[in-house]
Amino acid sequence: MQKTSSRLLALLSLLQARPEWGGDDLAERLEVTVRTVRRDVDRLRALGYPVATDKGPGGGYRLRPGSQLPPLLFDDEQVIALAIALQSTAHPAIAQDADRALATIRNVLPPRLRQRIDALHVTTVRPPEPEASPTLALDLLTTVSTAIQRHEELRLDYTPQTETAPQRRRVEPHHLVAWRSHWYLLAWDLDRDDWRTFRTDRMTPRTPTGPRFSPRRVPGGDISTFITSRFRGSDGTDLAWPCQGEVTLDLPAAEVIPHIADGIVEPLGPTRCRIITGSWSWTALAAGLGRFDADLRVIGPPALRQACATLARRYADATTTEPGRLDTPDG
Repeated sequence: MQKTSSRLLALLSLLQARPEWGGDDLAERLEVTVRTVRRDVDRLRALGYPVATDKGPGGGYRLRPGSQLPPLLFDDEQVIALAIALQSTAHPAIAQDADRALATIRNVLPPRLRQRIDALHVTTVRPPEPEASPTLALDLLTTVSTAIQRHEELRLDYTPQTETAPQRRRVEPHHLVAWRSHWYLLAWDLDRDDWRTFRTDRMTPRTPTGPRFSPRRVPGGDISTFITSRFRGSDGTDLAWPCQGEVTLDLPAAEVIPHIADGIVEPLGPTRCRIITGSWSWTALAAGLGRFDADLRVIGPPALRQACATLARRYADATTTEPGRLDTPDG
């Protein structure tokens, strides 16, 4: 009896690992006959697992979706991966659901796996947001995902900023993207004839959806590169910042490296270093380099020198009090 039970678990694990299996392949993996595979499949069906059979010389089996989620079987590595993912990558708006899912998994684990998960406790530290994290509307994500899968146009009301009126938009939805603590829809904007990203917490889809469309190719072909590049102010085809410059800074390289996320820092001695880094604008790049509170010299390009000069003038003006502009208490 125990041998049969172990074989059923092994069969279930195989069916979950691949969309479809041939009867001969399953028999070879389990080291049994094709007839035994057929009997074990019938036993799984009796337990509520919806196993479909394809007719043919060798026969074929697949675990199809059912009306209810049946018990799942994971190997040790999959359990550990799930535990780490639930602890480290959950969106803030679904953190409680992730915690409940992890507790559910933990409660049914054998002691050896429970100890491994407890030893792998992960604390995810997220930078503070300038505003409260939005509520994640799972129904909205499902609606958008369905339109993406079916290649159907979306009509939506979109509010670009908190205090602006909603805008009517028509888009071809392509991908849902998680970026920091927000979800975005990457879509082709039919009215603007260009790619756009929409924060999902600021959009309200209208029903019904529009006609079907043929998906366009995202420039560059890689979604991650395209989104990162767009958020940096580039055209979406590469990860390079649109504004890149080079300076020397009177600080040891070891003190600078932790604060240059994706730039190059080279030591020029015990107290000086060279930095090559970028930003979305020359002014932003100049301001970012100035935060080190140390003397710096611009190597190039000229646009960075000009941005530093512009900021220097603005800061100097900010320290000058104009006559008649001094604020005084009333009375």
